[in-house]
Amino acid sequence: MIFASNNKNKLKEIKRILSNYDIKSLDECNITVDVIEDQDTFYGNALKKAKEIYELAKEPIIADDSGLSIDYYNGWPGVYTARFLGENKSVRERNDYIIEKMKDLSLDNRGAKVICTLVYYDGINTIVGEGILSGKISNFNNATDKFGFDDIFLLDDDRFVSDLSEKEKNMISARKLAAIDLLSKLK
Repeated sequence: MIFASNNKNKLKEIKRILSNYDIKSLDECNITVDVIEDQDTFYGNALKKAKEIYELAKEPIIADDSGLSIDYYNGWPGVYTARFLGENKSVRERNDYIIEKMKDLSLDNRGAKVICTLVYYDGINTIVGEGILSGKISNFNNATDKFGFDDIFLLDDDRFVSDLSEKEKNMISARKLAAIDLLSKLK
């Protein structure tokens, strides 16, 4: 299967999670297209990527869309997670912006979720898996500069996701949960 993403961190994570499967990157398949994520749901973006890449590769595709959903802001930034400050902003800049935006909120109002939708598409079948990791947004940036929002996302036990080992994170990540959900449906 081809994983329809140019994001090296996502690719690394999905290859670890689906280690029993031969997952190829877009680069390995010489596919250089970058699908525009212009849908209003994670599912819509993932399905669009899966279908567009399938038309190029004619092989089964797994595509994802994922992001941060902050309860107090009715799910913002949601599908705009990677680009709510613009295309070329760093993870740290996005994290610092969120911390600043939420500075006056108590921890009780900082509930958040990381949501991942994975779509398998083979030209005929569309199978969807979803994973949700619940927690809250910290009132400071842990600043390890790890993946995504790991430096500001607190689990229920008050640990930052960025403090988890790779193995620990792979057991609970939204992407892992989405992959488990997807695999249960593929079988």
